[in-house]
Amino acid sequence: RHSTSVLEAPRCFFDEPVHVQVDGLSPHQKVELRSILWDDKGVIFRASSVYKADATGQVDLYRSPSLGGSYTGVEPMGLFWTMAPETPHNVLHGDTGELLATATNERRFMTEGARRIPLGLKEGRIRGVLFLPPGQGPFPGVLDVYILGGGLSEVRASLLANKGFVVLALAYYGYQDMPRNVPKHFDLEYFEEAITFLRRQTQVQGPGIGILSISKIGDLALSMASFLSGISATVWINSCNANVMTPLHYKDLVIPPLMPILENITLLPSGHFDVRDTIQDPDTEGNRGSLIPIERSSSRFLFAVSEDDRNWNSCLFAQQVVTYPRAGHLLEVPYMPHCPSAGSVEEGLKPTMRLSWICGGGAKAHHEAQLDLWRKVKEFFRKHLKGSSNTGQKSNLK
Repeated sequence: RHSTSVLEAPRCFFDEPVHVQVDGLSPHQKVELRSILWDDKGVIFRASSVYKADATGQVDLYRSPSLGGSYTGVEPMGLFWTMAPETPHNVLHGDTGELLATATNERRFMTEGARRIPLGLKEGRIRGVLFLPPGQGPFPGVLDVYILGGGLSEVRASLLANKGFVVLALAYYGYQDMPRNVPKHFDLEYFEEAITFLRRQTQVQGPGIGILSISKIGDLALSMASFLSGISATVWINSCNANVMTPLHYKDLVIPPLMPILENITLLPSGHFDVRDTIQDPDTEGNRGSLIPIERSSSRFLFAVSEDDRNWNSCLFAQQVVTYPRAGHLLEVPYMPHCPSAGSVEEGLKPTMRLSWICGGGAKAHHEAQLDLWRKVKEFFRKHLKGSSNTGQKSNLK
């Protein structure tokens, strides 16, 4: 009898690996394994690969090499990180296409006992979602700022909460009752309110909190660490060390934006834009006024750049960095499929018109970078957020 098993973990967290095994095949029989996923917007992601059973009629993704498809070689989680837009695993007979067996793996984002608390009017101006780990704590606190195209992403925040962090996933525009479009200037005092709110939570142990950022928001994270108090650790992923595109206001201070040079945009045969070289070197005459003065910060920094980032020339903007040579721009949590391009509907365009640009990187190198960076981020926050041990409960979280 044919069977597909997700050993030990039919339900697991999104950032955890699983063990896929197929039994009951004929010796040396070829089969095609397929994975499919629907995201919360209804977009379908798929991956597939061809395997050859061993002499006992078994395919074990921890030791059996893929012969072709979305990936090749021994890749235990290949059916996950190679998915591309178009979670159960389908197994098809390699010659006839007959469906032989299926298995389902439920990939969760919140552990049992964790709490998700949306923020509303009673919290003042700030909007977002607060994630609390199970137990009394206190726990280290992290502000997760992930504002790509507006709205709010809760993926990183929920998974970090599973590891024993209180995390505030903060929105700034395009969410609930907030303005829909990118603001004319970024108000650093709004983020100061969010930091104060997070530090005042009884479950958060001080004295400082961490900041987790990526892309355009990286320069905002550096600004928070430079001008605001109470920040002990800052993670900056694929961004710039100068304020970019939008003026930054804080009390009487205004940091002018470093504007892109639109003539440096390259239109590729695929129809995507390559925008990597649009941002000027901030450390040149006339641009230094946009530099973020991180020398005044008491925070510790983790700079991470992808050398094939096609959105930003991140290596130029970072001084001490973790580098990933063939990774692309959107370094996400482990096993998130590689995003080779991105797009947005820009103000003034028809709703059906989208601008799209390449993010760079290769799927395998990007997958390996996400695994490594996620481990480094957790270790960095645990090391530099004071008293990061969970005194309110015993924990074996990894």
